[in-house]
Amino acid sequence: MKRYYFDIRDGSQFIHDDEGVELPNIESARQEATTALSEMAREWVRGGPQHRMAVEVRDDHGPILEASLGFVMKDETARDVHAIDRDRNAILDAD
Repeated sequence: MKRYYFDIRDGSQFIHDDEGVELPNIESARQEATTALSEMAREWVRGGPQHRMAVEVRDDHGPILEASLGFVMKDETARDVHAIDRDRNAILDAD
């Protein structure tokens, strides 16, 4: 079995995996990274309007894959006043 390391990027935070895990193949490492990323996403609910997270997988020779996810939260009810005025004026000009 081969040892794989799963480094975590969560926003600006980086967590280096010093221990790693022994897995039979790269497909197992891919599944492990995907599971870890989905668990991180579930816990993100307290985050800000934009967030990026990643699981970077490497072996003893270097990087082999990355699973990443980005969130953008848009609040359509809090539109900028200027955008509302611009939209209203465009409608009035069209009439």
